[in-house]
Amino acid sequence: MAEKMLKITLVKSPIGAVPKHRRTIEAMGLTKMHKTVMMPDNAATKGMIQQVGYMLKVEEA
Repeated sequence: MAEKMLKITLVKSPIGAVPKHRRTIEAMGLTKMHKTVMMPDNAATKGMIQQVGYMLKVEEA
């Protein structure tokens, strides 16, 4: 069975965000507004989402 994936979209600009949050967004591969990436549904990804969730829209894929 394939690993569950999450569809993550950047919906708020990280320009005014805390530098650590900006780096987290970049590490997730989100470089532009409304860009969507697919990431595995694991503890590391959930931790990133918990930190910068106010800038993201997360859906199960």
